[in-house]
Amino acid sequence: MRQRVTTPNRTKRIRKTEKMNLIEKAFLIWLLIANIAAFALMGIDKSKARRHVWRISEKTLFMSAAVGGSIGAIAGMYFFRHKTKHWYFVIGMPAILVAQAAVILAYLLS
Repeated sequence: MRQRVTTPNRTKRIRKTEKMNLIEKAFLIWLLIANIAAFALMGIDKSKARRHVWRISEKTLFMSAAVGGSIGAIAGMYFFRHKTKHWYFVIGMPAILVAQAAVILAYLLS
């Protein structure tokens, strides 16, 4: 039977890969939570709009998209039919998504 010899460089590479996997998993969990929150915020704001009560600010809706919840925000917009007549939401939310996709793509290609 052959015995494997591990060199310090190989061990460092493995540890770095393990750390990256942990960071990537944490990032994916963050994105999942941010998208669920953004989707929920759109639904809550739509519900409040129907009842004519205190609303969630547009700044908060955009920030929920900007911190990683852009897919959830867009899905919430069209699922709840909320903010779909405001040009800055119709253009702004997909623009945030494109910017986030560009950053992720640049990271993956580096």
